[in-house]
Amino acid sequence: MVKKQTAGRDNLGDFAPKFAELNDDVLFGQVWSRESELPAHQRSLITISALISAGNFEQLPAHLKIGKENEITKDEIAEVITHLSFYVGWPKAWSAFNLAKDIFND
Repeated sequence: MVKKQTAGRDNLGDFAPKFAELNDDVLFGQVWSRESELPAHQRSLITISALISAGNFEQLPAHLKIGKENEITKDEIAEVITHLSFYVGWPKAWSAFNLAKDIFND
């Protein structure tokens, strides 16, 4: 079961309360909780891949940590980033590896 997310309210609750609600309750509450349709491990791999592909590196560390909690291994994340490098660009892969090694070498 996915743990209750509060990052939206913690970071943007006062500034953008509706966005914070949608982030915490809909995206991380309703969508991520649909584990019988798509397990959290796979959701993490997809999310991490999408963030790398789009170059959204500000959000990547949080999702790499979530992915690690969802049992993505160091070998898996290295393989995903290596595979993506040929489709989304070498610089994006370098950026992703620099973030991933900090999280997966703990």
